[in-house]
Amino acid sequence: MPPVSVRVAAAQFAVGIDRSANLAAVLRAVGAAAARKARLVVLPEFCNHLSWYEDREHALREACVLGDTFLTEVAAAAARHGLYVKLHVTLAAPATPPVPGRADGMRITATSLLFAPDGTLVGRADKQTLMGSENDHLDPADAEGPVVETGLGPVGLYSCMEGVINEVCRSLSLRGARLLLNSLNSFALDEASLHIPVRAAENKVWVVAANKVGPLIPEARLAAVAEGLGIPPEALHGAGESQIVAPDGTVAAKAPRTGEALAVADIDPLGALDKHRPDGTDVFAARRPDLYGPIARSPRPVPAFGGRRAGSVTAAVLRPAGTGRAAVEDAARLAADAAERGARLLVLPELFLFPSGRVPAHLTGTEAGALAAGALRTLADALSGTDALLACTVPAGDVHLGVLTGAGGPVLRVPQLHPSARHASWATGRAGPPEVHDAAWGRIALVAGDDSVHPETFRLAALAGADTVAVCFTGLEPWESALGLPERSAENRLNLVAAGHGQGAVHALPSDFGLWQNHGGGFTGRISHPRTTTATGPLTLAEIHPAQALRRMLSRSTDLVDGRPWRLSGALVAPSGAPAPRPA
Repeated sequence: MPPVSVRVAAAQFAVGIDRSANLAAVLRAVGAAAARKARLVVLPEFCNHLSWYEDREHALREACVLGDTFLTEVAAAAARHGLYVKLHVTLAAPATPPVPGRADGMRITATSLLFAPDGTLVGRADKQTLMGSENDHLDPADAEGPVVETGLGPVGLYSCMEGVINEVCRSLSLRGARLLLNSLNSFALDEASLHIPVRAAENKVWVVAANKVGPLIPEARLAAVAEGLGIPPEALHGAGESQIVAPDGTVAAKAPRTGEALAVADIDPLGALDKHRPDGTDVFAARRPDLYGPIARSPRPVPAFGGRRAGSVTAAVLRPAGTGRAAVEDAARLAADAAERGARLLVLPELFLFPSGRVPAHLTGTEAGALAAGALRTLADALSGTDALLACTVPAGDVHLGVLTGAGGPVLRVPQLHPSARHASWATGRAGPPEVHDAAWGRIALVAGDDSVHPETFRLAALAGADTVAVCFTGLEPWESALGLPERSAENRLNLVAAGHGQGAVHALPSDFGLWQNHGGGFTGRISHPRTTTATGPLTLAEIHPAQALRRMLSRSTDLVDGRPWRLSGALVAPSGAPAPRPA
């Protein structure tokens, strides 16, 4: 068993085009971590050379080769100081079989390497999802990265873009990793503020993430590139904020935004064994691999949308007061008010009939069903004369049912897909695949209850062509509202309208999305982050932007949805306890 307390470190420093200087920075960071008595140090992405090449031949010249001086020196430093070192470099090797489209007979990968305290190489993971121009000269992984057994417990290796989407970290965690090590080469502020902590919290694992500081583009070209993009040169520097994140999404240590530094924390890897939410739901046991098939299949066209997705639509978060019939009457009043003010999508909290989001134990199934049926009729009547749609959830026999209704009655019914402990006494039905509804202005998916904590739920919505998701939820942990829902919006390019008991927000897709575009001098450092309007009071109105969901290209050749590593996502669809199927 691993020790109860382990000191780990994430190092941030600048990397340039001078290989010797880069090696010196690596060795300096390893020594600094050892001086702080860390047993593991994670280093940034592309430590051997900036990720900027003139051509494939240039990338090949600068790549490391197993056994070369650069890697040998790092291995020796790990042994000299007696700690694990997670290094990231470009790595070249003869290609067997040949890489399609590459005439040089070589494979050049963006590779994470883990050196043990005795200097031996114990883990290697090639980057599965490349970012932008990396696709020009580097080759993606042809196998999923291993979970490495270490003296610190099972460890998974990933890098940068692989953490902007959920599949790589999900696969590693499902295969037993308790500690995920992330090397970054990023100037995006939203990696540190959003994606890194969510990858920890959704999988209930530790994450140690190391980013760069300093220019990410050769200094001789920095000014010209920045001018072309309409941003200050410092916006193209590594964003720092290397950090260590606990399984509940809280940040245990974080380095500053700029400057060479270490983030150091004492962690308990065994804490990642507990996958339970506060209500007792085991989030891994509750998964539904039988529904996730589309995630692990090759991208394919979604059913065509018959109309034209609107540029802007008003949405509303409703938070009624009262219980039972009183809650229904207040919800109807709020719905009528919102529709009159132009809202076309209205969302109520999970089981809004009950303030706690739970069906009272004294209520029989017949009584609950009658109350729900009456509530749906009342809500539909409140929308009379409008084209507004309202999302809510109600008890329906042995199913926790999400309902999207208009003035004429329900147009979409989506049961909660994943079981939850707090509804276990009555919601025992097993739901089938989720569906979507095409409104005049966009395609809507509905997420009921605890489905909101599973990243697969929102990926399925994106794959079904949804542009907007109505989320009726009950947040039990702080990360769910503060980080989880905006991250789901960002990684899938979805507008989210989320209502919870005492919580809620509208997460609207912005137009300033992606890396290499001119930001008109208004670049905020965020690459893919929704504009959030937090719900306040009983009724909150905000605009969403359905048409923006069609824009999924984060960078050239990097589609947030279709660019997922579907070939290597077998662990996501494997039955619980079964080995992952081989990729097709």
